[in-house]
Amino acid sequence: MGVDPTGTSFGNLSIRDGATNDFYITGSGTGGIPELTLASCAKVVAYDFAINEVRYEGLTIPSSESLTHAAIYKSNAAARAVIHCHDSTLWAALLNQAPTSARAVTYGTAEMAYEMMRLFTVTDVQSRKVLVMAGHQGGIVTFGRNLEEAFAVLTHERESMCLH
Repeated sequence: MGVDPTGTSFGNLSIRDGATNDFYITGSGTGGIPELTLASCAKVVAYDFAINEVRYEGLTIPSSESLTHAAIYKSNAAARAVIHCHDSTLWAALLNQAPTSARAVTYGTAEMAYEMMRLFTVTDVQSRKVLVMAGHQGGIVTFGRNLEEAFAVLTHERESMCLH
């Protein structure tokens, strides 16, 4: 998902287990790993927005954005993959132009999960498949039927920005 010059990695992705509502998400701090394996992921088997809790299986601690991913899966039954990346240029271009969370809401919180669900009820995110995290500098989330579609949404937004 990326790594900056200081070695700090960022971003995460998840894939829903089609047979259940569980999902596999990259582990905390795995954004700079060149090739992910199953050991780089945790399986989220339960979550509770009210108490900001995630239960998981595996040896890797799930991403701090797990509740954000859970909220998207809860809000869109067709979503099978979610990508959260950081792109400051695209973020600035999409801020308040695409469905955008409230600036006061920070990442990795139950409030962000609730904000994601709110955006599904009051914006066109269901069809647009991209969200901007106003309170998380550079934070963008896309989703789709699979990782290819989620990535295609991200690529399309980036290409559209370059055309303007």
